[in-house]
Amino acid sequence: MKILVISQYFWPEICPLNDLVLGLQEKGHELTVLTGIPNYPDGKFYSGYSFLRPRTENLSGVRVLRVPLIPRGKGNKWRLILNYLSFAWFSCLLAPFYCRGKYDVIFTYQTSPITSVLPAILLKRIKKIPMLLWIQDLWPDSVIAMKAINSSFIINLITQLSKEVYRCSDRVLVQSKEFIEKIAALGVNKEKISYLPNWADKNYYPRNIDETPEIIQEIPKGFVVMYAGNVGKAQSFETILLAMKKLSHYQQLHWVILGDGSSYEWLKAQIKINNLTTNVHILGRKPSNLMPYYFAAANCLLVSLRNEPIFALTIPSKLQSYLACGRPILAALGGVGAKIVMEAQAGLVSAPEDSEGLAHNIEKMYSMHHEELNKIGLNGRDFYEKNFSRSVILDRLNDLL
Repeated sequence: MKILVISQYFWPEICPLNDLVLGLQEKGHELTVLTGIPNYPDGKFYSGYSFLRPRTENLSGVRVLRVPLIPRGKGNKWRLILNYLSFAWFSCLLAPFYCRGKYDVIFTYQTSPITSVLPAILLKRIKKIPMLLWIQDLWPDSVIAMKAINSSFIINLITQLSKEVYRCSDRVLVQSKEFIEKIAALGVNKEKISYLPNWADKNYYPRNIDETPEIIQEIPKGFVVMYAGNVGKAQSFETILLAMKKLSHYQQLHWVILGDGSSYEWLKAQIKINNLTTNVHILGRKPSNLMPYYFAAANCLLVSLRNEPIFALTIPSKLQSYLACGRPILAALGGVGAKIVMEAQAGLVSAPEDSEGLAHNIEKMYSMHHEELNKIGLNGRDFYEKNFSRSVILDRLNDLL
């Protein structure tokens, strides 16, 4: 099949779509990707890119078409809005000229914002071909949960836009089964909705930390609780901070934070204010290819979310990476993410925003024997292979296509 993929984010930006595109190519499909100029997450164009150049690239045989956009900058609200709207505007303006070839289907990767799907709907109507929409962020619920918009008029506008986008899609794919009822409530026929979860990058599997002595030197000796990913408001770092304070008397218990985000500077300041610098180690963002080695250096991996209805419906993307690397998981969240950890017997679960429960579970893992922790980690890896592996999900997507 000739597949046109549309996404605001794509290689060299770190994005699950990159591996999906290569996976579909491996299955014999011919792919073209319409995307923007790479600028995520640093907010400035990557080296070798500018507002207008390059327009076309080739990634291992995949044709990549790039439209201009305004870079996200430091991520303040108005700059993000300009970034989102500029991609939608330039894509709709240029896509009919850039994508003049014949395609069998349009595949759209929908993260936030939902406006990124507008060029796909335009091309679907021009070319009269079906469109598959793979939803990562459920709108309007995601934007409402983040409390980023207070205007009831704008929220209503986004709700109507979301309904129209989902209804226009010939097939709606969801990364969590819990999305299905929400989307059906927006007037979408349930028969059009299919479950297609994410998988971890093929780089994520159990590693030997001894292969990377430079990482060993970064990680403190003792029992290591590691958090990796976005350090933002959605992850409820207030809860994590309270748990850190409750357990500060354990001298051999160390917290390692990998990542960046809107709460990063706040967290660094709080660690100093609360005299936690001996046991909390904030290492910033690390290269994606090294993350499995960092995970191997941890005794357990932490995933947390705020207590919001939308987050109970969502599978945090880092959960698949944690499971794939075979490390015990500390889950401070509810809903589908908690169910997966419990069903896989891959770790311990506490309620979202429950610092007491999180601290108790850390103490429980801290007291476990090394062999018991390894068994829990292997449970997670086994569950990943059966439910979230690349081959299983690509086969399912290929059937849907």
